[in-house]
Amino acid sequence: MLRSLWIAKTGMESQQTSIDVISNNLANVSTTGFKKSRPVFEDLIYQTLRQSGSSASQTTSVPSGLQLGTGVRPVAAEHIFLQGNLSQTSNTLDVAIQGNGFFKVLQSDGSAAYTRDGSFQLNASGIVVDANGNPLDPAINIPQIATNVSIAKDGTVSYLDTANATQTAGVIQLSSFVNPAGLQSIGNNLFVEVTAASGTATSGTAGANGLGTLQQGFVEASNVNVVEEMVNMIQAQRAYELNSKAVQASNEMLQRLVQL
Repeated sequence: MLRSLWIAKTGMESQQTSIDVISNNLANVSTTGFKKSRPVFEDLIYQTLRQSGSSASQTTSVPSGLQLGTGVRPVAAEHIFLQGNLSQTSNTLDVAIQGNGFFKVLQSDGSAAYTRDGSFQLNASGIVVDANGNPLDPAINIPQIATNVSIAKDGTVSYLDTANATQTAGVIQLSSFVNPAGLQSIGNNLFVEVTAASGTATSGTAGANGLGTLQQGFVEASNVNVVEEMVNMIQAQRAYELNSKAVQASNEMLQRLVQL
């Protein structure tokens, strides 16, 4: 009877984790470039009380055995890198990725980070940076005299100088990974390459070698589907309730045993 209590306990804890993941998805429904997560679970070790194929007599064997599971546990919160909708902002330095890839930025300690948030601005030196002041890598420098800044689909950044001549400020490159789900989220719309699980970053020109193209004047919205998350929340809530009923049933059976 105690086994059922502990099994139901693991179920309740796992569904609580599921609600936590869903809540974070819903909280970031308006976050630019946010990628939703999906909880992943696995069953725990099984206790074998009767082995399948064991001898039932000198001439026969049992066709199936008796195994009792010990519950469930969460093993991952996998990022789903589906394309989010593109939202038009008409801001010159807003850039959205249509397809595969990440913007590469340099953090204050010099380490690389990756993002799908293309809400860029200029710092005091004319360097293109993200909302936290992290510059693009390679750096893009747009002088104060620049007008009519244009960002092509391949990432080429150009502008008109005081003589109305077209100048090139640089090229925004994209980075891709074999397994982007292996990246670690550190907040601020940033991912980092912590382990070998993601594979090594491969940089290239937008629109080439499987990388997406860039859309100036747009940002990528969160890929969270509110209706889907609400359905998942109801499912997790009902599963939590069923596990709590199992705890209640086990408790009532133990109570009846004590009363004998």
